[in-house]
Amino acid sequence: MASEKGKLPSKARSADIDAFLKKVAAIPATTPAGERGRLIFAMDATASREPSWDRACHIQGEMFAATAALGGLDVQLVYYRGFRECKASPWVGNSADLVGRMTAVRCLGGATQIAKILKHAIKETRKRQVNALVFVGDCMEEDVDALSAIAGELGLLGVPAFMFHEGADPIAMRGFQQIAKLTNGAYCRFDTASAGQLKELLSAVAVYAAGGRKALEDYSRRAGAVVRQITSQVK
Repeated sequence: MASEKGKLPSKARSADIDAFLKKVAAIPATTPAGERGRLIFAMDATASREPSWDRACHIQGEMFAATAALGGLDVQLVYYRGFRECKASPWVGNSADLVGRMTAVRCLGGATQIAKILKHAIKETRKRQVNALVFVGDCMEEDVDALSAIAGELGLLGVPAFMFHEGADPIAMRGFQQIAKLTNGAYCRFDTASAGQLKELLSAVAVYAAGGRKALEDYSRRAGAVVRQITSQVK
């Protein structure tokens, strides 16, 4: 796996988070009235992510809690690891089920398979609209032009990709930003010191997927400061 370059910042830069939240607020909602939102939660489960995997299992549970009042959210876990292994869970509608599936996964060394994640999101949304793709990873070892072509196709289908970048690898940063741009999604970097902010940001994306911008505005009134910055953008 590619190693991180240089020393990590002590916390996510506020400018990155502001830009991310503005992007979320600007994306039009795609959830039909009366239907549950659908979100693909994709993760890099290669060896470099092992130290933060357990934390991610806990954080993602907050997504369901944040959307309970909106009629709920259906989430599909997708992850890659090892030698060409990329798996997708059934769609689940509660935190306990998803956490159970995540905690059964053990990280294994291997190359990134982001192209498979994007192609899977395309396949799923052709069956039934997916409202958002969340990806959490720390590096990218694939051709950025090839990924961009797939990301452009996903963008045409109306599925924004929210790319959460753990660490500071510059190649991953450029690739993730390109995927976010081509899907009309957003990019945000985080580190071990900003797990609390990541939790709020993931919850914000889940609320958007379940209920659109109006729901996100309502949620921001109850959430922490990092999410409340969305309110003025929604208006």
